[in-house]
Amino acid sequence: MNSLTIFALALLCPLAGVCFGMTFRRRLPEHHLSRDSTDVIKLATGLMATLVALVLGLLVSSANSFHGTVESEYKQALADTIQLDRYLEAYGPEARELRALVRHIVVQAFQQRWPDEDFGPKETARTIGSEPLIDLERRILGLTPADAAQKWFQSQALQLTQRLVAVRQLLSSAESGRPLPPPILFVVLVCSFAIFASFSLFVQPNPTVVVALGGSALAVAGAVFLIVELNTPFSGLLQLSSAPAHAVLGALTR
Repeated sequence: MNSLTIFALALLCPLAGVCFGMTFRRRLPEHHLSRDSTDVIKLATGLMATLVALVLGLLVSSANSFHGTVESEYKQALADTIQLDRYLEAYGPEARELRALVRHIVVQAFQQRWPDEDFGPKETARTIGSEPLIDLERRILGLTPADAAQKWFQSQALQLTQRLVAVRQLLSSAESGRPLPPPILFVVLVCSFAIFASFSLFVQPNPTVVVALGGSALAVAGAVFLIVELNTPFSGLLQLSSAPAHAVLGALTR
């Protein structure tokens, strides 16, 4: 399920609870709404609301941390790519073909990630392996340094490529995102239904009450929506921007 579908479910469940509570209230015998019964129901509702708020808070914090980590590694990978190009340029004309290969790998990755955006002409396939960064490492190792300076630039380029390989693995695993576990989603939805149903048991329906409960339901749905969006950093409304990628491409073409 996408984030909008989950948002709709998370909004409908508490609203359904409100409707259920208001309807059920008319059929309850008066002694079921006595002061003692009301106190017990309020305590149980408060306990559920506290647990749901705690779960949602932890999920938002975890999702935000995951999104922040992926964004940080993504930007660091782009910076490392520019630095790798600069080291290969400083190595000398012998690395000109490798610089073209770096640009090819980068453009191809950008075009796959953002197919609807303009990253220049469509890159044609090259005779490289299934792991282009590993193939790039192999070709950098194949360079023959003529002096100490070239040897240093070769070693720095290798280190950067190794870091890019590690970051690529992280970003590849993050592409599909981290789906919200169905059991957790189910518990949150059921508890929100029960909480809002109990809220509406104690008051006569009126516009003020409906607006207050509707706003609270929207807040719960918004929290669930935020969790799902933050756990999918490469898709959805909160996906990572392609602007840094365009900036990197511009730097590689200079």
